[in-house]
Amino acid sequence: MKLTVWTYEGPPHVGAMRVATAMKGLHYVLHAPQGDTYADLLFTMIERRNHRPPVTYTTFQARDLGSDTATLFKQSCQEAVDRFDPQAIIVGASCTAELIQDDPAGLAETMGLSIPVIPLELPSYQRKENFGADETFYQIVKHLAQPQDRTARVTCNILGPTALGFRHRDDVEEITGLLSDLGIDVNVVAPLGATPADIARLPAAHFNVLLSPETGESAARWLEKTHSQPFTKIVPIGVGATRDFIAEVATITGLPCKPDESRLRMPWWSRSVDSTYLTGKRVFIFGDGTHVAAHARIARDEMGFEVVGIGCYNREMARPIRALAKEYGVEALISDDYLEVEQTIEALSPEMILGTQMERHIGKRLGIPCAVISAPVHVQDYPARCSPQVGFEGANVIFDTLIHPLVMGLEEHLLTMFRDDFEFHDDAGPSHHGGKAKARVDEVETPTPQPQDDNIIWLSDAEKELKKIPFFVRGKARRNTETFALEKGLHEISLDTLYEAKAHYAR
Repeated sequence: MKLTVWTYEGPPHVGAMRVATAMKGLHYVLHAPQGDTYADLLFTMIERRNHRPPVTYTTFQARDLGSDTATLFKQSCQEAVDRFDPQAIIVGASCTAELIQDDPAGLAETMGLSIPVIPLELPSYQRKENFGADETFYQIVKHLAQPQDRTARVTCNILGPTALGFRHRDDVEEITGLLSDLGIDVNVVAPLGATPADIARLPAAHFNVLLSPETGESAARWLEKTHSQPFTKIVPIGVGATRDFIAEVATITGLPCKPDESRLRMPWWSRSVDSTYLTGKRVFIFGDGTHVAAHARIARDEMGFEVVGIGCYNREMARPIRALAKEYGVEALISDDYLEVEQTIEALSPEMILGTQMERHIGKRLGIPCAVISAPVHVQDYPARCSPQVGFEGANVIFDTLIHPLVMGLEEHLLTMFRDDFEFHDDAGPSHHGGKAKARVDEVETPTPQPQDDNIIWLSDAEKELKKIPFFVRGKARRNTETFALEKGLHEISLDTLYEAKAHYAR
């Protein structure tokens, strides 16, 4: 564990919070010191949930460490049960409380509560948030699922969606409709929206749809082993993956499964005249393993981009991402250090980034457009509208997500190119208010060379010309020109130097 400004994943007890907050009738009693109590901030501010998360903290302070913190934990458990009347509780410790070794699981078992108590053993200093969510959901399913007969109609469970999941709410809605079109009902969605009583009904379904491997695979594997429920291996993100998913469901169920593609627009739009000039753009993809793998396929096979790098921050997905990188002929970056990710992006000089909230900030600093395709994300990626990632409508949404940063970036580039024009200069105002535009006043520019490198100064005419280069290759052009100048022993870059460097690298 290390201190950092940004982090892709929190400690594992945050993953447990995501599962508890997603469910109904379940309460999480967390042995934690004052300062670890930030669940409200996570879920009500970022995800804009209209209910407070069902988490009770012991909230011990420094002065409590010399007394009986175990008794404090037992009191918190009893008060939570009395106040919230849950169907079941999960108990565990935060990373800081783990150090005092109070054993919340053992303490809760001695209380003789009338509801199921599910202990969590989450190694805070070895594992992280996605592991915590996956392990918590697995323990809940293992403790509560009951053997029972299958439903009369073919049904499935949807496993994996949690609170703070990337578009999980909308994905559930989209995939439920897709399955309904195939003649398959959904038995239970879990953990999102499920109660402990719903978890008990999981074995009644004929198979499981694993929507989020990061947070549901352990439970899916346990249900397959214990209750003979197969689960889907394909996550239907993108057109090709959705078609493959439908074929997989047909194989599992024996149903014909003929999909309705009437709402699908992505294949045509990605071949349209508005998109063809974006074909071949170099993209770098980073996020959780599931979304990275899905978007690599979309970027290469469905959008016509060139994938120049992929990586993930969750080490549980390192092996499949490394295998995928080998298939794509690139090197995989497996890291939870955003500074290393930034260095990789800067070295590769892609024309677009597909990533997380971190890569959005990195893209802003480097001047590279970024589309967010994976958690962690901020409030703007929990829209009020339905905006799924899975299924055919999800493919439409992804097309917009990937294309808009490039299109809007080109518009901004054109405005920059024409900023000396009588209509588009900085003081002119919006072009549709032409009658109120101010005339441009030509001013004599005083060159103010600014060093861009330790030994390099860009002269004003060269800097001005550089701004006319499209935004998605401008950074590379700057670096190439500076490298060329240093090789020639030049410490000032003039307009002639810029053109000479361009000719040199065009050979």
